[in-house]
Amino acid sequence: MSVPVIAGLGTAHPPSADQQELWERFFSRHFSGSTRALAERIFAHSGVTRRQAAVNPLLEDVSDWPTERRMLRYLVEALPLGKEAVGRALTAAGLDARDVGLFVVCSCTGYATPGLDILLARDLGMAATTQRMFVGHMGCYAALPGLGAVGDFVTARGRPALLLCAELTSLHLQPSSARMDTQQIVSHALFSDAAVAAVVVPGGRGYAVREVASVTDTSTADHMTWEVTDTGFRMGLSPKVPQVLSAHVRGLVDEVLARHGTHRSEVDGWAVHPGGPRILNVVERELGLAPAALAASRETLDEHGNCSSPTVLLILDRLFRSAPAPRRVVMLAFGPGLTLYAALLERHA
Repeated sequence: MSVPVIAGLGTAHPPSADQQELWERFFSRHFSGSTRALAERIFAHSGVTRRQAAVNPLLEDVSDWPTERRMLRYLVEALPLGKEAVGRALTAAGLDARDVGLFVVCSCTGYATPGLDILLARDLGMAATTQRMFVGHMGCYAALPGLGAVGDFVTARGRPALLLCAELTSLHLQPSSARMDTQQIVSHALFSDAAVAAVVVPGGRGYAVREVASVTDTSTADHMTWEVTDTGFRMGLSPKVPQVLSAHVRGLVDEVLARHGTHRSEVDGWAVHPGGPRILNVVERELGLAPAALAASRETLDEHGNCSSPTVLLILDRLFRSAPAPRRVVMLAFGPGLTLYAALLERHA
């Protein structure tokens, strides 16, 4: 059977915005009363210095837009962003779009039919026989089941596959008249836009995908929600999420590593989804990691915010470009369910 190997990554970002400027020039006026003081503290301790927005509220306030208008804008912004990320990934892997056997697209921030998978396959010149899969509403962890799907395809078919994660969270700014609880403020302080593509091929140079695994605690299904409303999609995020992660993350990681005859001490690259500073602190504590182990995750949060599904791939790209590049990488991402996903990668000659 073919070994699935990540042979190329490609990233794309819309224009950047300064977190403090976003607060001073927009969000400080978007929140009111006692909510404003709470929001100021949350923004200040978000761990974010800059983030990217296809629809920047300093230039264009979409908070009162109906969902239909937001979805129309989604395609306008997501198509060029996705095309840029895919083009870079294919170039890095030395492949042509017609070489792709399976194209998987993950996105929970916009919907259209024909969707990104069809329109990008057309615009990039993929073959008519290219298979496609669209993964929606998995949120922040979608990259890992997406990676599992393309990896399984490569193993079974011996052909290249392509994963794209593209999110435009900036389209879902909620109106000031909406219920502004702590969860909603946190989402406004953290979320960002990005697209990342990964090319997976049978064998060769890169990082082999050794395993993708997950655990879901359905008793906490209400802790993280993404509701379609008349004014975009509304995030629900319980403060109990770190507590749930602390109960499961060590067992999941240790079980994956044990199946491959290795241990946490032998992992020299950690790509942990930064759902916020508390999430990273919990993972660091539960896995007994040195502070430097999650530097790439904290730097990504600082420079890009939480971009939902592309974020863990942004961290992976940062690790791949580091010197020296890690030999063994564990990826971790979390989302609705509550679900924890893990992937084990190893450098492949």
